[in-house]
Amino acid sequence: MTRTDSNGTILIADFDFGDVDIERAIIEDAGFRLVAAQCKSEDEVIEKGRDADGVLTQYARVGSRAIDALTRCRVIARYGTGVDIVDVDAATRRGVQVTNAPNEWCAEEVADHAVALWLAAARKICPYDRATRQGEWHWKTGRPIWRLRGRVFGLLSFGAIARLIAERAQAFGVEVWACDPFIDEAEIRSRGVRPVSFDDLVEGADYLVVQSPLTPQTHHTFDRATLRRMKRTAILVNTARGPIVEDAALHQALAEGWIAGAALDDLEEEPAKQRDWRPRNPLLELPNTIITPHAAYYSQEAVRTVRRIAAEEAVRVLTGRPARFPVNDVMAGSQS
Repeated sequence: MTRTDSNGTILIADFDFGDVDIERAIIEDAGFRLVAAQCKSEDEVIEKGRDADGVLTQYARVGSRAIDALTRCRVIARYGTGVDIVDVDAATRRGVQVTNAPNEWCAEEVADHAVALWLAAARKICPYDRATRQGEWHWKTGRPIWRLRGRVFGLLSFGAIARLIAERAQAFGVEVWACDPFIDEAEIRSRGVRPVSFDDLVEGADYLVVQSPLTPQTHHTFDRATLRRMKRTAILVNTARGPIVEDAALHQALAEGWIAGAALDDLEEEPAKQRDWRPRNPLLELPNTIITPHAAYYSQEAVRTVRRIAAEEAVRVLTGRPARFPVNDVMAGSQS
């Protein structure tokens, strides 16, 4: 039931769920007014959120300009785990709590999707399907295909999701390597995975799955120089964030045969952040790519979970309770 005595306003800056019924039930039952928008720029966030006490955001950037302009805002809740679209430092300085959802909300889904992309690319599922629909019925359509067992399956990062990917991949008889300077090598080995350097990973992996966070340090990790060092038979899979891979460099690598194929769950441009996006990215024209629309996280269960988490976090903070999944230390920021 919607209350008329609003305790304040919570803005949903953008969403692609089709409705905001889950959020509305949580937010309005707590006595807040809900405003749902479809912002595609920081200026639009500022325009829609001037009176907002809290903001939920899926793709819309909430940078320092917006944080400075939204003077009533006390919490920014991200639909998801990554918070690269939020200026966390600016939020901390202004005493604005930033929250996210822990990896567990979609870990199983992302791991499944990564393995599905890997297998589809390695077994040439998409080329076979396209050729068959066009009247070509022949195993040679997919040449060359290499046996999976005994080949090197590399992981960039070894966090919670990467570990689930490793467990799934090991069932296919591959040798799993992982590069993660933040994880103790003994921990990696305890899971039957070989810890390696970044150089060894790039140069030695037959299949390389990117599952690292997007940070200034990981932006364009896979540029021309890196891609040049990979095996010509290698397949790159990215189920992390698009900008970790430089699209133009990857296009050249695939077109000129530096690597054999790529399977991506995101593009560098992140189409969902754009209004009236059109499929003009040259990667979409290559036959040795598979591209899904940043859907690795998706299942009905996962989407319901992340929507509840974001709405509940905003309500918790605005009603004086600590966030369950804080990204920043607001007290530390206010004391600096």
